[in-house]
Amino acid sequence: MSFPVLKLKRNEDRRLRAGHLWIFSNEVDTAATPLTAFEPGAAVQVHSSRDEFLGFAYVNPRTLIAARIVSRDAAYPLDASLLVHRLRVAQALRERLYREPYYRLAFGESDGLPGLVLDRYGDVVVAQSGTAGIDRLRTDVEAAVLKVTNAKSVVWKNDSGARVLEGLDSHVDAPAELTVRELGIEYLAPLADGQKTGWFYDQTANRERLRRYLPAGARVLDVCSYVGAWAISALKGGASSATCVDASASALDYVTQNARRNGLEVTTIRDDAFDALKALQEQGARFDVVILDPPAFAKRKKDAPQAQAAYRKLNQLALPLIDRDGLLVSCSCSYHMGADEFLAAIQGAARHGSRFVQVLEQGGQSPDHPVHPAIPETRYLKSFFCRVTREG
Repeated sequence: MSFPVLKLKRNEDRRLRAGHLWIFSNEVDTAATPLTAFEPGAAVQVHSSRDEFLGFAYVNPRTLIAARIVSRDAAYPLDASLLVHRLRVAQALRERLYREPYYRLAFGESDGLPGLVLDRYGDVVVAQSGTAGIDRLRTDVEAAVLKVTNAKSVVWKNDSGARVLEGLDSHVDAPAELTVRELGIEYLAPLADGQKTGWFYDQTANRERLRRYLPAGARVLDVCSYVGAWAISALKGGASSATCVDASASALDYVTQNARRNGLEVTTIRDDAFDALKALQEQGARFDVVILDPPAFAKRKKDAPQAQAAYRKLNQLALPLIDRDGLLVSCSCSYHMGADEFLAAIQGAARHGSRFVQVLEQGGQSPDHPVHPAIPETRYLKSFFCRVTREG
């Protein structure tokens, strides 16, 4: 099978040779290979300005990222067999990491499958396509997943913001909810109307890490709790009480259900995170552990300054609620907020409240979300585990 050529301008192959997978529209030699000649999602072979083969990719003439490399081997084009190979390699890692089949099976570029996210929930695999190229391969993706994993079904939750940038519509073909097992605990999570693919597997390692620092009988506050994974995991790890704060009534309903199914009780507060923290301060509430796991405050680079201010404010409101020698777990999933800037926001909040913060550990995303060393965007999650004392 022959593939049309997408040719690059002179010297625009350097980043690709260094390992990156993205080709931007301004790097394409549109005089030799006009982008408008390609259908969105079409498979191509990428050539340098000297007509050297660089890899197979799929293309989208409508977007800033005009093409994404899927293979650098001329013997392995973008087809069904390549998908099977990529998934076998991805699954081999996850099977080494996890005893049960609950994990992120494929993390886009980091697993050589740009634009594709696969989360496994036992016999169900939830797929998300963020690009026109993956949309074209939907049938092949389903077949490859079923062949490699022996799962019973593949469902699609295609409602991510990335699809808007690709000029794609949103649609969800998935059940209302599903069951998750994490660290030996069973949860129910919303899928069709839930966040991401229903669960945040990227925080699994950090929730396990929390148990290392959890004081016996700790009082825990879980802010932006979603369906209660942090709080319930803490209770299972020895905490005596947990309070969950979220703006979503539906999410808090799942918190209550998940607590009950594990024989636990959790207090819920439906409110904006900032307002809830202010109210708890006014009530004189105190906790031994406070977890802040908000949604991304900086979705674009230009949002970074406002995001840093928001992170500082959130931490500033949380710190007075932490009792003597307590623990703050502060998280950011904003790629555009670097670890140093995020830590500066935490430190600024501490100084404002006359608190001394000692960073015990920095966590990142779980290892089923591996980082591609040439693509900084694949490293996005930051979680600081901080001991909090009063300045003296």
